[in-house]
Parts: sequence; C-alpha cells; structure tokens
Amino acid sequence: MADRDGDFGAFISGFVIGGLVGAAVSLLLAPQSGEETRTFIRDKSIEIKDQVEQSATEARTRAEKLAEEARTRAEDLQQRGQAVLEEQKARIEKAVDSGKKAARRKKAEISDEKPAKA
Repeated sequence: MADRDGDFGAFISGFVIGGLVGAAVSLLLAPQSGEETRTFIRDKSIEIKDQVEQSATEARTRAEKLAEEARTRAEDLQQRGQAVLEEQKARIEKAVDSGKKAARRKKAEISDEKPAKA
C-alpha cells in the first residue's frame, strides 16, 4: 500500500509541475495580450485544480474500496481459520479419547492376565 501512496504522490507532483511548466511556456510563447494571458492562466489553473481534485477523489474511492475488500478477505480467512481450528481440535480430542480407551483396555487385559501370587 505504501508503494501505491508513493506512486499517487509522484503522479500528483508530476501533474502539478507539468501544469506549471505548461503555463510558463504558454506565457513565453503566447502572442496574446497580458490580460488575455492572465485570463488563460486563471482558467487553466482552475481546470488543473478541478482535475487534481477529481483524481484525488477517485484515488480515495479506490483506496476505500480496496480497504473494504481487504477487510472482507481478512474476516473470511479468520472464519476459515476458526473452522479449521475447531475441526482439528475435535480430531485431536477424538484421538486422545481413543488413546485413553485403548490404554484402559490394555491395562484391563494386563491385569486380567496376571496370575494371582500367593
């Protein structure tokens, strides 16, 4: 997730820097009057601001969606893990009970087989 945050920050930085460089180049190469150029710069800056806000909103929406998916997957994995744990616990308890029964039977067999000492 940290890489994506860094990628998004780099994207926004590049976007803003590109907009500023474009504005500077347009100032140098524009055959317009000062008032026209200022109006153009103001309009472009508003347009760039709107695009950045839209990109940030989209990124936030995607991040929220991914977080929700991760939360859902984590809950699902937790439930699966709990089911496996309970199943293994039941198997172990059954095996322990079987072992105890077998030990009791063997003990009974051994005590029945011993001749009484007089």
